[in-house]
Amino acid sequence: NRIGSNSWSAANSKTQFISEGSFSNSLRHSAIEAVNIVKFVAYGGMFPENHDNENANAIIDDRIDSKSKDARQEESVNHTDESGSIIPFELSVNHLKLITHAPGKPPTPPLPPHASSSVPSEDFLPVVRPNEVTFRWRHRPRVGSPAADAARVKAYRIVARRFVGCDNCGSKGDGDGVLWDSDKVVLIDNEHDNDLPTSIRWPAETALDIGHMIEWRITLWDMADQPSTSSWTKFAVGPEKEDDWKGEWIVHAIDMATFHFDRKGDACEKWYMRHPLPLFRGLLPYQSLQSFLHDDDPLVSALLVVSGLGSFRATFDGVPLSPSGPVDPPFTDYSQRVSYRGFDVTNFLVGDDNVGSHVVGITVGSGWWDHRPVTGMAKPELLANGPLTVIAQLYLTTASGKVHITMPTKGSTATWQVSRGHIKESDLFTGEMIDLSTLTEMEGWDTSSKWSIAETELSPSQNHWSLPVSYITNITQRERREKLSVMANALDKSEMTTRTTRSGYLASPIGQLFPSEIPPILPMERIAPDEIHDLGSGRWLLDFGRAFSGMLHFDEGLPQPIIPHNNIYPRAHGFGDASEKQWSFITVVYGESLEMTTGDINRVLVAGLGLHDGGPRHNSEPEGAQDNAFCFPDDHDGILTQKD
Repeated sequence: NRIGSNSWSAANSKTQFISEGSFSNSLRHSAIEAVNIVKFVAYGGMFPENHDNENANAIIDDRIDSKSKDARQEESVNHTDESGSIIPFELSVNHLKLITHAPGKPPTPPLPPHASSSVPSEDFLPVVRPNEVTFRWRHRPRVGSPAADAARVKAYRIVARRFVGCDNCGSKGDGDGVLWDSDKVVLIDNEHDNDLPTSIRWPAETALDIGHMIEWRITLWDMADQPSTSSWTKFAVGPEKEDDWKGEWIVHAIDMATFHFDRKGDACEKWYMRHPLPLFRGLLPYQSLQSFLHDDDPLVSALLVVSGLGSFRATFDGVPLSPSGPVDPPFTDYSQRVSYRGFDVTNFLVGDDNVGSHVVGITVGSGWWDHRPVTGMAKPELLANGPLTVIAQLYLTTASGKVHITMPTKGSTATWQVSRGHIKESDLFTGEMIDLSTLTEMEGWDTSSKWSIAETELSPSQNHWSLPVSYITNITQRERREKLSVMANALDKSEMTTRTTRSGYLASPIGQLFPSEIPPILPMERIAPDEIHDLGSGRWLLDFGRAFSGMLHFDEGLPQPIIPHNNIYPRAHGFGDASEKQWSFITVVYGESLEMTTGDINRVLVAGLGLHDGGPRHNSEPEGAQDNAFCFPDDHDGILTQKD
């Protein structure tokens, strides 16, 4: 699926990708250096067990983390110096595990000159609601330990403490900042013979504060009463109820206006009015930050919570916060529930190198929220639909445990701004269009060096920063549910208790916010093409030899655009608007194989609609059959195509 908000291509690199005459016998080697693919799969349950590995307590590091074997062994020694026969590993909270580094993470893109030199602490931070915290873990016998000693767990102990994200702002001793200590819970002795629980809930009598980050670890005792202690891991406590959110959903004013009942135009015309896609940014002024902090009560942690519809990618001072960004949040019925992500941004706010103002940037894609309304596709009245919108706020925790909420998204306030950006078009089904000139012109838009006072006049122009407005709708949850029930023949129209809204704003209502309850989609592998073929007319076929879900990444810049003979582009590779304006452009078409009888790529079945190039092995729509379909994209030659 096309997923929106993809700005990983090294657009600013001046190195040519591959020239037409540069192929030689070392083609395969060059291809590996030139092109990588990022493969996205959920990490849970995909790896075989390996209980014979001496370092099995580092299983997660082996598969999820990119640390070297020596580094993992050193970490194991530092964190576990007991000799118990039972080793705990894979600690999780609410089934979610901290992921420090996704193994297929693409190379760091070229950052703006004034971007922060700090980096995120992890690629995924579990976030939980304060009243729903459950600890889980796995354990295995230590290799070479006596079978009788490792047969059962005799006792356990869980220790949880407040996370301190800087070296000089508080002690990290084992006894400091402890929020809960279960003490040693004996399961087996002369009076007891109990099995180890499969999970342990946080005690109800110990309250958790929203905005805090918590570290925890577990110690297990074997039957010889010898302990083994896990490494520390962490999670964050996020907002639970609507009242916990000081921020609100914000949107570009022009986009919000397209959902007003009185706005003229059909669904397709209004969809184009909402392009190019907006960028959002928020400012944390230095003076504001200092007002929360004091020498005797310094900052110890900072938690940024963000969500965006349809999809979003967050940055802090120009640095991407997670490689999962283009596919957040997970797909839900957005009118009922919307998940949010939490990011530990402490590294960006502490230390002498981080003195000054800070900027949060949010890039958005259409996702499942505002896709192209093509005839036959999932229609807006079936899926929740509205203008692209974001919500965020920042929690600052000091050494005393006090939590300050700052940078809440608000309409018509000077803290947040919105502008049209470099993504000219983004759609799950038909692909994405990036304006590299605008991307270059707006470089550093999410850093304090490029912050400017918001313009008072609205404009659809790119790099025109104005104040956002609050998301508004006159459609109620009940009205939406009843309409869907009528369409599904589950409710007779005469039984509706609501009247159809025919005034005001007709965007879908947005449901309750909740922390992400599943692992994110992360880059798990980077692969290079098996074969590269020169198809002529400036066109190259990159064959990866297998089906996958991923993103194209050019390691050494972008391919050199070539204008074909007579300006006639191969099928699906044309871009009429760019040709008329004499823009250089690169088109990437995705397919399943090369059709040898026509020399064209067999384009993928988009959304299962059967719109395919055809060939001897396929039944397909005749060419041009979709030319008159509502809101059918230009330059697709009558066949719905996934291309960028």
